[in-house]
Amino acid sequence: MKKILSLLLCLAAITPGMAQDDNKEKFVVSGSIQSDILIPQDDEAIGTQHTDDWALTNTYADVKVMSQHLEAGARFEFLEHPLPGFENDFKGWGVPHFYVKGQTEKADLTLGTFYEQFGSGFILRTYEERSLGIDNSLLGARIGLRPVKGVSMKVLSGLQRRYWSFSKKSLVSGGDVELSVDQWVPSMQEHGTYLTLGASFVNKHEKADEDIFATPVYKLNLPENVNAWDVRANLSSGGFNVLAEYAQKTQDPSYDNGYIYRKGYVAMLSTSYSQRGLSVLLQAKRSDNMSFRSRRSMNGTSTFINHLPAFTMDHTYALAALYPYATHPEGEWAYQAELGYNFKKNTLLGGKYGTGVKVNFSHVHAIQQTPHPIEIQPNEYFLGAGSKGYGSSFWKWGDQTYYQDLNIQIDKRVTKDFKLNLMYMNQRYNKTIVEGEGGMIHSDIFVAEGKYKINRKLTLRGELQYLTTKQDEGDWAFALLELSMLPHWMFTISDEWNCGETDLHYYQGLVTYNLGSHRIQAGYGRTRAGYNCSGGVCRYVPAQKGFTISYNYNF
Repeated sequence: MKKILSLLLCLAAITPGMAQDDNKEKFVVSGSIQSDILIPQDDEAIGTQHTDDWALTNTYADVKVMSQHLEAGARFEFLEHPLPGFENDFKGWGVPHFYVKGQTEKADLTLGTFYEQFGSGFILRTYEERSLGIDNSLLGARIGLRPVKGVSMKVLSGLQRRYWSFSKKSLVSGGDVELSVDQWVPSMQEHGTYLTLGASFVNKHEKADEDIFATPVYKLNLPENVNAWDVRANLSSGGFNVLAEYAQKTQDPSYDNGYIYRKGYVAMLSTSYSQRGLSVLLQAKRSDNMSFRSRRSMNGTSTFINHLPAFTMDHTYALAALYPYATHPEGEWAYQAELGYNFKKNTLLGGKYGTGVKVNFSHVHAIQQTPHPIEIQPNEYFLGAGSKGYGSSFWKWGDQTYYQDLNIQIDKRVTKDFKLNLMYMNQRYNKTIVEGEGGMIHSDIFVAEGKYKINRKLTLRGELQYLTTKQDEGDWAFALLELSMLPHWMFTISDEWNCGETDLHYYQGLVTYNLGSHRIQAGYGRTRAGYNCSGGVCRYVPAQKGFTISYNYNF
């Protein structure tokens, strides 16, 4: 690590974009700084807890040096007093991310920490998502090869990061190959047809040096090697695209599945079609026992080797995102369909400026599970840790709906300076499955957003939202006003009001200033407790009140 950091410092000392002579490569330095600060205040009404820290912050500083054949980077993180809602081990500071990469036209080699994804990520996806506290990078080596036209290969091996340590008891290794068939068939390219075939393999070698008992007398024999493989095909022609992918994992008893000895599976089919003014998306996914971690005894959001994307819409409106869905790794059937159409200008439904309509439907259901006990003695059966757990017919559903939403959005420019967005959403959210308790929540959500361009520099945007439900905390209302003053200023005020049970207001006032590559935002207010989700992964965030400051800089 010291040698890598020394190299980074030497490279960073080179003047960006400058070369000593024509025989030396030009180096470019880039990076970013992100700092989010909360100065908390006690508020008994929303249950905020006193902290000895007068300020909490998540701060990151990245630097990257690039040339034609060499790239190096590092990231400093200061999380000694982290924002609320992160796991205990999240706290710390240091340089957990550092790498050097050399590359040519046919190959590249990365040493240090790196991120990688095979296919859709069913058996390998390492990535960073700061809002969720996720950074599951690998520390080791990665080789990319492009030996001939249309062939791309990757081989890697490393120790996975968990906050401020890299597991020395678990090694993740794997390889991936992709074949671009159209590169070998000129007639396919002439007709705008592209076909990619891919296959991946991942091995987790984890030392079985912990004692886990199924009963007081039966100790589990934990596998030191867990293997996973993935095959996929992606065909696109004109506006049509279809992706089919299947992955499987060998027996992997873990905390997530109750230490059962059952293989994992995931299958996905996704099709889409688009042409001018029309878009269609249809996709389905079945997953079964596909939680895959580098440390079998962990829970929470850390140490995941793979990622199972959620087939639900990522909502940005506050009340539409009040009950977000987290992928159920133990098993689910997930479906999503979306139809978008733009009515042309100067037609009955399009009006003078045209009208966009989008309908999205998502449904997630349990898979059917039949218990499979094991006979440990004559006429004595055992179900649970140490058993195969259950059997599951591929096509059969279980008896629970996990999540469902149907939403309709209308995007309409009413005048040259005024644009209106309307949305209605009907939602079913199984709070017991996602959060552990609470039952099924049925809600209807209405959203109206308007944006008015006052003049060349001033724009006023407003939102009105309402969520109605007879479950949980009852109805919610939300209002927002935002004034943009180009090129520097933005002023925002909002209020999220629980008008069903608690009668609490979660108000916010924000001022944002932009200057070149600098962006600073200061605010004050309350935020409710809830889940912050991205791509089917969620983190619980407790209620907060206080002053907030956010600073971003890119260079």
